[in-house]
Amino acid sequence: MITSAFIQPAPPMFDLQGHRGCRGLMPENTVPAFLKALDLGVNTLELDVVISKDKQVVVSHEPYFNSAFSITPSGKPVDKNEQKRLVLYQMDYADIKQYDVGSNGNPAYPDQQKIKTYKPLLSEVIEQTEAYQKRKNLPLFSYNIEIKSEPSEYNKSQPEPAEFCKLVQEVLIKQLPSERIVIQSFDFAILKEWKHQTERSDQPALKYPNVRLAALVENLRSPEKNLDKLGFIPDIYSPYYRLLSQDKINRLHKQGIKVIPWTVNQRKDMERLKEWGVDGLITDYPDRASGL
Repeated sequence: MITSAFIQPAPPMFDLQGHRGCRGLMPENTVPAFLKALDLGVNTLELDVVISKDKQVVVSHEPYFNSAFSITPSGKPVDKNEQKRLVLYQMDYADIKQYDVGSNGNPAYPDQQKIKTYKPLLSEVIEQTEAYQKRKNLPLFSYNIEIKSEPSEYNKSQPEPAEFCKLVQEVLIKQLPSERIVIQSFDFAILKEWKHQTERSDQPALKYPNVRLAALVENLRSPEKNLDKLGFIPDIYSPYYRLLSQDKINRLHKQGIKVIPWTVNQRKDMERLKEWGVDGLITDYPDRASGL
């Protein structure tokens, strides 16, 4: 018998994605944020992953402890001058979990609830959110997983793309069907590696499932130039929302590419972008998109 976790969700007409769960309302990239986002009716949970010293896939935006909201195991706030020395790639997950990333809140998001919480593993996020969906009989949803990668950080605060993708893939293949997964990255080497692994013919048994791939963009180059650099047509093009125009959206749609911008937090911007024809949006405040 197939469980609900392995039934493909119907593609949403408009894909509302909760950025880092719902960063405007709950501590970012934590289990409480993802559960709150599901309560607010998102179609997709957007999250970031990095790698620990012991090769665990950790849900975190930065590869270090951000001093804006992190508290050390001794109870002292992380000092801004020290934050980038607390590199997760040089720490075992058991030590990472001891840091509190919720009690201080985030001064940039005054509505964010202050609660004691920690950076979870990707496997735990999936386990907890899947159980919550079943318990509350919520609609099925997708996961948009950003692999946080920068070429200048290879072998410093992260592994190289091949190992990074493999570690993430090993978690996902055990817990989710490919239809419910999006892999996104600003580092096109990550997307190229993932696509290569879905198409490999030398060892078909080792192929990655064919998930949706999303190109994250924050540069001023045209969509065409970015796609040329990527070298293939992605499923999704996700630029910073201010870089979009109706013409760019139309050009991308003509190539069969969905357009889902980030990070859209004002209702008027959400309404304008939807009128222009975007296929969804990523927001820190899913509550502000109610009835969109």
